[in-house]
Amino acid sequence: MTAGHKITIEQGTDHVRVVRDGQVVAESRRPLLLRETGYPVRYYLPPEDVRTDLLTPSDTTTYCPFKGTASYWSLPGAENGTDGKDGKDAVWGYPEPKDAVAQIKDHFCFYEVEAA
Repeated sequence: MTAGHKITIEQGTDHVRVVRDGQVVAESRRPLLLRETGYPVRYYLPPEDVRTDLLTPSDTTTYCPFKGTASYWSLPGAENGTDGKDGKDAVWGYPEPKDAVAQIKDHFCFYEVEAA
């Protein structure tokens, strides 16, 4: 890691839901909470708690020097755009994360979640 940059991952128990157009896309009580310097906490959900049948794989990938290469999916009814608010590329995961964040392997992260 770069000086001053930190990532921590912990097992959470928050109830996390992702709803798109009234349809529950994901719901979990066992999210991984990833905290990274300069970013809001992100909830990584296990694949068993995500309706992957509702997600559309994207050709988009991005690279993070701390986590690795991310793959993306779009939510149902996604329109053109890449900011995550319209549903396109609003879900991402790390199929082969770097060793320091290996716990998030194959988990899904969403731009918009409800957490309680």
